[in-house]
Amino acid sequence: MDKNIANRKRQVRRKLRVRKSVLGTPERPRLTVFRSNMHIGAQIIDDLRGVTLCQAASVNKEVRQDIAYGGNKGAAKRIGEILAQRAKEKGIEQVVFDRNGYKYHGRVKALADAARENGLKF
Repeated sequence: MDKNIANRKRQVRRKLRVRKSVLGTPERPRLTVFRSNMHIGAQIIDDLRGVTLCQAASVNKEVRQDIAYGGNKGAAKRIGEILAQRAKEKGIEQVVFDRNGYKYHGRVKALADAARENGLKF
């Protein structure tokens, strides 16, 4: 089996294992992370209504001015700060963290720590 296919299957298994226990409600929406080699993004979702409440990604025009490259920890920290700011504007203070099958390490951890430092509670 191709190595990339095997890695993707493992990631999907981890993602589903995490999603069994993580559910976003209006009181505590779900903060989910997307990570690629070039970019990182996160969004806060109310699963009961199926609505994205706010989002931030390194591909957004406003964010691209702040960061040169979206695939490093610096960009992840900036995305976490922006997301926490936008969540505060919407009145969101507590979230459930969904690492989306990625290991809680590196850029995912940097994003989560930056969001915590800027007022989001996990």
